[in-house]
Amino acid sequence: MQHDRLAPLFAPLTSLRGLGEPRARLVARAAGGDRVIDLLFHLPESYIDRRQRVALRALPAGRVVTVTVAVVRIERPANARQPTRAVVTDGTGFAEIAFFKGFPHARLPVGARVVVSGKADERRSFVHPDHIVPEDAAARLPDVEPVWPLTAGLFPWHLRGPIADALDRIPDLPEWQDAALQRREGWPGFAGALRALHAPEAPPPPGPRRRLAYDELLAGQVALALVRRRVLARPGRALTGDGRLRARALATFGQALTPSQTAALAEIDADLAAPRRMLRLLQGDVGSGKTLVALLAMLRAVEDGAQAALLAPTELLAQQHLRTLARLAPVPVALLTGSVKGAARERILRGLAEGALPLVVGTHALFQDRVEYHDLALAVIDEQHRFGVAQRLLMGGKGRVSDVLVMTATPIPRTLLLTQWGEMTVSRLTEKPAGRLPVRTTLHSLATLDDVTDGIGRALDGGARVYWVCPLVAESETADLAAAEARFAALRARFGQTVGLAHGQQESAVREAALADFATGRTRLLVATTVIEVGVDVPEASVMVIEHAERFGLAQLHQLRGRVGRGRDASFCLLLHEAGLTEAARRRLLLLRDTEDGFRIADEDFRIRGGGDALGTRQAGAPGWRLADPVQDERLLHMAARDAALLLERDPRLAGERGQAVRVLLRLFERTAAMRTLQAG
Repeated sequence: MQHDRLAPLFAPLTSLRGLGEPRARLVARAAGGDRVIDLLFHLPESYIDRRQRVALRALPAGRVVTVTVAVVRIERPANARQPTRAVVTDGTGFAEIAFFKGFPHARLPVGARVVVSGKADERRSFVHPDHIVPEDAAARLPDVEPVWPLTAGLFPWHLRGPIADALDRIPDLPEWQDAALQRREGWPGFAGALRALHAPEAPPPPGPRRRLAYDELLAGQVALALVRRRVLARPGRALTGDGRLRARALATFGQALTPSQTAALAEIDADLAAPRRMLRLLQGDVGSGKTLVALLAMLRAVEDGAQAALLAPTELLAQQHLRTLARLAPVPVALLTGSVKGAARERILRGLAEGALPLVVGTHALFQDRVEYHDLALAVIDEQHRFGVAQRLLMGGKGRVSDVLVMTATPIPRTLLLTQWGEMTVSRLTEKPAGRLPVRTTLHSLATLDDVTDGIGRALDGGARVYWVCPLVAESETADLAAAEARFAALRARFGQTVGLAHGQQESAVREAALADFATGRTRLLVATTVIEVGVDVPEASVMVIEHAERFGLAQLHQLRGRVGRGRDASFCLLLHEAGLTEAARRRLLLLRDTEDGFRIADEDFRIRGGGDALGTRQAGAPGWRLADPVQDERLLHMAARDAALLLERDPRLAGERGQAVRVLLRLFERTAAMRTLQAG
């Protein structure tokens, strides 16, 4: 059986030679898991080439070399701070082998001939060299030595024996790679690639690592394709509508749709009209009009006598959507969140169950067990990019044949679309609505803070509303809060009661009141943390100040900037930064200054920061990946996507020879959702 074949690889680390419980815990910490397969996937980060043999007369400083020498004498130190030295010669010159503690007298007696490998300094001294072996045992010295990532208390020699044992346990596995592709790329087999990387005879070429990266990417692409196929295979329903409710909503809106809104709606309509379930991602930059497109899709369902629901990740965002939908929709819209209780909650639950409420907006409360729908035909899920495939499908499960539309204002890089959203088809909104002006973005050193504050004072005198986002301090909400409160106190002292404060550690009612005061103009300068990143819509706000902008990710800065430029006034974003920016930080801030293209910014942000993993694998190595880096291996990723599509087109049940081998691959990379899909048929 497949499971039995792979059992040796999923055995615990303690089953390997030389790994007792304490050391196995250290290895597991370094490898990101406590099984044999985790150690095999713990690839070296570099290699030490010990093949360079030199004479002492030509000994280079600072490079790893190997020399054969005789011990001439031992020099003991005059005090404990000096090393013990062995003076050695090879007949062409002299050098020293120095140890500050633990001098290996047994290996370096006077007259012994030894092979030494390591780096010598400018004084021709090998300080604590990597290897010392007798000349007649020189074969024990590795020509090329892998350098594995380690953890405190773990040394390279702790890994050599267990990894050799693990390599011997790799069973005879079928080849899952396409034969023509493997020949063209010159890739070894799976086991051969692991051996070439963990036990090389020479520094390995790129092929073995690329082979293993492709294995992981192919497993991911096949898994996503199987999950998507399973979702789309469920019976759907055709929603066609008659356009009457849409026409009334558009008349209330009062503007024509943008070209990309029109195109996205046509793609959504085609999905809704098809007799299969829709699973579509609508991504649009900040202010591109996603909510309007979502409402028009929801009204199509209502026109057919069904219901639609919009799920938001926070109450704040749900309330914002409610205001938009209630203003434009010609039918009743309800709000269901955790704070809706008592008689009001029961009334909404009854309306949903009986079909009296055609549209509902809410948080996760929308898919709790007690919530029943009369006929939910469309679930719209907003800003769910932080969740994986399973969570995206939960809401769709509330209706017998619900279509699912996911929308996000966080532009998703092309690479992530393939690796994490591959189960969905994609529509993009690329324009801003008519009348939106570009946001002028400028960079300012924190040394000019007084000048910036004076400028904010002039903007307030002119009637502007201003956000002031406080510095992000990594891993420390307390420090974030202290920074926000200190800036609030300073600005309140300068500008008085017109300054408000909003942060994530306030009681929700206090925070909501602060945001409401800013929205209505009772306060006109809002000091905040990143709680305003999404879901805050104040068209009158025209100035955004971001303090210590270099501490934020590009995508987050772009989201924050998107809080202004939503009205008719010229808008500005001031990025305050430390004087001594690194070159990388300066490049990031200059990119933000020079473009408002969220998709370009998202691609660059992903290249800098990496992505996560939609199917929920362990986080190790590159985020979400063990062997592949979807940014560095983008060519391989696109190859894997095409390969997976062609494979499943030819062999949808993975029943053929290569299909059976790919089943082993899915098991090896623990793509359990895909395996369950295959088992369920």
